Amino acid sequence: MERAGMIKSMTGFASGKGAFGPHSWTWELRSVNGKGLDMRLRVPDWLTGLEAALRAAMSKQLSRGNVTLSLRLSRDETQADLVLNETAMGAVLEAVARTQEMAIARDVTLKPSTAADLISLKGMLDAGSDGDDPGPLVGQLTAEFSGLLGEFIEMRQSEGRALATVLEDQLGQVASLTAQAAELAEQRKDKMAEALRDNLARVMDNAQGADPDRVAQELALIAVKADITEEIDRLKAHVVAARDLLAQDAAVGRKLDFLMQEFNREANTLCSKAQSAELTAVGLELKAVIDQMREQVQNVE
Repeated sequence: MERAGMIKSMTGFASGKGAFGPHSWTWELRSVNGKGLDMRLRVPDWLTGLEAALRAAMSKQLSRGNVTLSLRLSRDETQADLVLNETAMGAVLEAVARTQEMAIARDVTLKPSTAADLISLKGMLDAGSDGDDPGPLVGQLTAEFSGLLGEFIEMRQSEGRALATVLEDQLGQVASLTAQAAELAEQRKDKMAEALRDNLARVMDNAQGADPDRVAQELALIAVKADITEEIDRLKAHVVAARDLLAQDAAVGRKLDFLMQEFNREANTLCSKAQSAELTAVGLELKAVIDQMREQVQNVE
């Protein structure tokens, strides 16, 4: 049907890459089925405020699922801002001055050292540390995450459309089997009426001196045990309700799961009241289709 496909699956995956200054990173966002929304984030602790921002973004878009987000961050030191290690340079300059004094004292001529010579020494220049303000990097990561989350949700929607198609087909089978059950129930009316008359005769034969109200209750119970009209009506109503849920642009997985239980209850009751091989067979086929639907519904957000 045209209206199907608004639901989302709880299964999804998205990945991405990015770079900012000396930093580069890879994202990986995935989710599987879950009773509620369980988010597990693996991001560097020194990126202050990033985890809270990512959690807030996902909470607005996701309702259910076990969601895992991983951020792997690396740093290219060759692109980092270089900072003079003044403490180390001071020690080197003192050493140079002392060396020159010793050379002069021994009448030894040394080649003058240049600034480039000293800076090239190990430890003289440090790349900016992660202790610097992480704000700009956090801002860039937060901005890029919105695109990743969009791709992730798009995949869940695509999976949801596929789920909706399957569920619509299964609901069609349930509707068809329910119609068959109603037809079989109509066909057996005469036979059931005859059986009811026989049961009535047996009750009346044994009802001499019995409480009339109790006799009426027994007769009503016999009739109820043979009538599947209510089960048929409820199954039809459940099909309509399920299709309405599939058309909603909302998280309806829990409601659908509850509805599957109601489907199963009616199918069980229909089987217990069948009193005919044909109707029992239809009831069992109904149960099989409903079980298949319940498995699919477990994936719906």
